[in-house]
Amino acid sequence: MFTRHTPRARRLAATGALVFTAALALSGCSGGLASGGGGDEQSSDGPIKLGMLAPFSGSEAAFGDYMKFGAELAIEEVNADGGVDGRDLELVTEDDACDATAAVAAAQKLVTAEVSGSVGGYCSGATLPTLPIFADAGIPMVIPAANSNELVGQGAFMINGTGTQQAEAAVAWLNQEGAKTVVIVDDNQAYPKDLADSIEEQAEGITVKREHVNPKEKDFSANVNSILGSDPDFVVWTGYYQAGGLLINQLRGAGYDGPVLVGDGSVDAQLAAIAGDSAITNVVGTFTRTPDMLENGEQWTEDYKKVSGGKDPGPYSIQTYEAVKTMAQAMTDAGGTDTDAVTQALKDLKDFPLLTGDLTFADDGSRLGGGFVIVEPTGDGGAFVLKDDLQG
Repeated sequence: MFTRHTPRARRLAATGALVFTAALALSGCSGGLASGGGGDEQSSDGPIKLGMLAPFSGSEAAFGDYMKFGAELAIEEVNADGGVDGRDLELVTEDDACDATAAVAAAQKLVTAEVSGSVGGYCSGATLPTLPIFADAGIPMVIPAANSNELVGQGAFMINGTGTQQAEAAVAWLNQEGAKTVVIVDDNQAYPKDLADSIEEQAEGITVKREHVNPKEKDFSANVNSILGSDPDFVVWTGYYQAGGLLINQLRGAGYDGPVLVGDGSVDAQLAAIAGDSAITNVVGTFTRTPDMLENGEQWTEDYKKVSGGKDPGPYSIQTYEAVKTMAQAMTDAGGTDTDAVTQALKDLKDFPLLTGDLTFADDGSRLGGGFVIVEPTGDGGAFVLKDDLQG
């Protein structure tokens, strides 16, 4: 198993629309800069560069290394097997800090570096404004982690399941557990609200009440009183682990001992550290499969540690590994890095074998199935481990 240190925070920044417009302007006026990526005309020899935007600074910085080492392991394996069309792959990383403005500048750097494919994207708010930049440059995108519904149908391909698919898993669990009255709590940020909306929309036959907290606050007593006043048999938290841990702790302190379901942004060992060992009892989460859940995950983890200098994999290490493998297969099928050919090859992938399951992309670029399961924080140090694969 691995221990998570930060949430999967695919935030859509409040200024996303403005930055997205700025990105369009930047890509549109970039001339030769933004029009040079992606095609075989760029270079037919030397390494094929794959670009990866990830957070290497800021509150989500741990994810940058998790993703980088996963990508490097995949590249090492592809190169050992002859590369793509006889050419080695090479990873080029840039720091997007999970910030929309920083991501625009970082994407332009990758275009300047003449990458032929993008295999990054953790925070949705930082990923969204890069879409037009990479599209204008002719750079195909396989996104490993970011999964906001805003990314669907925008020309990129997503390894991770969408928010809608995660909501399906959450509702399946609620129904399986016989939930009748549920309070869904979000933290007023775009992705958690999007997930909360999707859960509410799908929760047919369940009485749903909503609550919103300010994640910058430390005292949620007013929210707790409101939640308890609804007499729920389930509380669903869709925000991130920092506020989530405090909320769970305060709910338990106020007498709520019922089940809590958290979204992927709180599937983190730090949730237990903040909430407290006793408070974390009867808590589960929705998440995609991780190495400890895989039949051959132990060997993969050992291979990863050889690349990472002994560090354990973290969230989205394996998904970034799979993004590189997917891009490499598409380039192999396309016979090179021509943008249109690679894009078509990605569309044509059917049941492509990956560690987390066979991959087929829907017409809108999302991953068929999603792959979400139910996990619980019963591993070492509060790490989340598989509880139910929702296949029964």
